Amino acid sequence: MTRLILATAIAFSLAACGGTGNEEPAAGERDAASATPETRAQAPAAQAEPATPAQAPAGETREFESEQGTVRVTTLTNALQNPWGLAFLPDGRALVTERPGRLRFMDADGTLSDPVEGVPEVMARGQGGLLDVALSPDFDSDGLVYLSYAEPGGDGAGTAVARGHLVNGELQDVEVIFQQTPKLDSGHHYGSRLVFHDGYLFVTMGDRGQRPMAQELDGHQGTVVRIHPDGSVPEDNPFVGDDEALDEIWSYGHRNIQGAAVHPGTGTLWTHEHGPRGGDEINLPTPGTNFGWPLVTHGINYSGDPIPEAVGTEMDGVQPAHYVWEVSPGVSGMAFYNHDAAPRWQGNLFVGALAQTELIRLELEGEQVRHEERLLGELGRRIRDVRVGPDGALYLLTDHGDGEVLRVELVRRD
Repeated sequence: MTRLILATAIAFSLAACGGTGNEEPAAGERDAASATPETRAQAPAAQAEPATPAQAPAGETREFESEQGTVRVTTLTNALQNPWGLAFLPDGRALVTERPGRLRFMDADGTLSDPVEGVPEVMARGQGGLLDVALSPDFDSDGLVYLSYAEPGGDGAGTAVARGHLVNGELQDVEVIFQQTPKLDSGHHYGSRLVFHDGYLFVTMGDRGQRPMAQELDGHQGTVVRIHPDGSVPEDNPFVGDDEALDEIWSYGHRNIQGAAVHPGTGTLWTHEHGPRGGDEINLPTPGTNFGWPLVTHGINYSGDPIPEAVGTEMDGVQPAHYVWEVSPGVSGMAFYNHDAAPRWQGNLFVGALAQTELIRLELEGEQVRHEERLLGELGRRIRDVRVGPDGALYLLTDHGDGEVLRVELVRRD
């Protein structure tokens, strides 16, 4: 019944406003404001753009003051083309993706390898390409590496997940375990974050720039999917047995999820997603939950007009956002800090910002956000991914043609 009501609302809005569901430029590619009211939690107003954007040579270290002490930033490399995802290997190296379709090893000092062989063909157009990377939870025994990417096919592309064995520095026996359906002729909103939790693989999906599809359960657009590591569907997924929905879907009504992580204390999956012009969100996806896009949003179109399908910032049958930024930071990448190296950061959530070129630090009380601090705005770099390294430092990817890996440490106060 809820899905019928939502579908009727979409149809009415499209008829009334003449909307087509086609997307304007993606959130995070520009900095724009919205004037909609708050929901359950409200982020502070955006800070000013950095006055002196600067990129440091590889090996250079800079220091910046923060609420918790001095933050030291070391540029490990600046020789990556639009890096997107990072995963640490047991031997001290890391794997890093480049959106044009390359996967590289990175040594602890930032030295990069030649591209790894065996990466699937990608559609490197718009926001598409080679996206996230994750290691199997059993990597020590199975050697499996998982990649998300824009998979070409038919008249367009779709988010896909492949896995392969890492053997002698290359991927072997690569198999595609998930393919978004349908494929679309759009370069927008692939989502594509990979998170393992409790033996399952969660994959985030954007709406591909087709807003109404986020409410249509016969496609993967605008959803979080939950699958077994081999790509098969868990029998307890919420829509298994529903002839009008795809079995892989875990939650829906999302716009473009580009950050996902599991809370280390509660085991809850957290995601964040781009709003349009305003209204970036943090959500806690649970089985079968509808998060409302495009019917419920705190954003507006880039033109300044309302979203045609939107009925407001809340609606029956829709889960409110857990946390909202009325002015879009352009969120991308997220990580909970759970390491002894920086006790003052313990339990904090770190989020990258593309549009506002900052690192966002969120202090939590339980699962509620109690305080927000903006860091590293002086760098003027689009932060695409955030990871906590084995050494307790934060590692950031900057999404530029001369993209960097930055190592970020909190220096102890005397």
